Amino acid sequence: MSPAHAPAPALPPLDLTADVVDLTRALVDLPSESGDEARIADAVARALSALDHLTVERLGNSVVARSDLGRAQRAVIAGHLDTVPAAGNLPSRLADGKVHGLGACDMKGGVAVALRLAAAVAAPVRDVTYVFYECEEVEGERNGLHRIAADRPALLADADLAILMEPSDAGVEAGCQGILTADIVVRGERAHTARAWKGVNAAHKAARVLQRLDDHVPERVVVDGLEYREGLSAVSVRAGVAGNVVPDECVVTVNCRFAPGRSAEQAEAYVRGLFPEYEVRVTEVVPGAPPRLEQVAGLVDALGARPRPKLGWTDVARFAALGVPALNYGPGDPSLAHTAGEYVPVEQLRECEKRLTNWLR
Repeated sequence: MSPAHAPAPALPPLDLTADVVDLTRALVDLPSESGDEARIADAVARALSALDHLTVERLGNSVVARSDLGRAQRAVIAGHLDTVPAAGNLPSRLADGKVHGLGACDMKGGVAVALRLAAAVAAPVRDVTYVFYECEEVEGERNGLHRIAADRPALLADADLAILMEPSDAGVEAGCQGILTADIVVRGERAHTARAWKGVNAAHKAARVLQRLDDHVPERVVVDGLEYREGLSAVSVRAGVAGNVVPDECVVTVNCRFAPGRSAEQAEAYVRGLFPEYEVRVTEVVPGAPPRLEQVAGLVDALGARPRPKLGWTDVARFAALGVPALNYGPGDPSLAHTAGEYVPVEQLRECEKRLTNWLR
């Protein structure tokens, strides 16, 4: 067998009794770029299957483990196994009270905390469904949580609440914003650039769209006492078919982040209303998730953190679509996600593990 086709070297099994810091490092050292999560899913499934108090099921490269103690309440604790591509940040290292390495922040630190809970709390006061899923960092159709919700919704929808272990600096980030992507189409008239005056340059006319975007003041919307700051940005400008042709069309793609107080239909109407004289092609609308703080108040109190609005979209929206109130809570600074220098503080790993352990017990 040639070296190029040799099997990956065997790795030691995950030790779920290990300290959460050591477990985080072990997970970081298991490369799991989106679409290549088989090895980490194997390791997680094997480790969880050794626990008699959980029923474990493998769904693609996602792993679901459930307790069934007949408790009055059920919680989902979920985290994704995949990372973005490496940027010279493997293997892991421990320095200055931080675990450094690919995915340490987003979100293998959170996965390590959840795995420690699964192993250490054998008789929780509420039943728990642990979900470790694939392909969160890529297009939504491949997202493991999306596929579970579509194919096996009962695994998630019977929960009373859900915790997504997204990095949140060990604080509570409630709800999430929605996303709308749209193309603003500016029309012109094609001509040879040697006789440009015979045409109408759509790229030049698009300056009005860009100026309107530059002048736009995003709204700040308060939901459940939390202020969600919206955003509207041009993310690409496309025009022209050849270097000697005046463009007859220019397309400005905009990305709108809207507060969970708006529905998808309201968000679309809002963007169309800003550009009434142009053709607006909406290419994607993904609703956000309301905070629903009254339904997770006990959990928020147990976590000892004042809720903040989640400025961005996360998979809590998938739980919201199933009618399950959810929040983001995990170790790590979300602004470090996907950076070459990402890390997770040891103190936050221990704090999240302690808070959630006490809540489950």
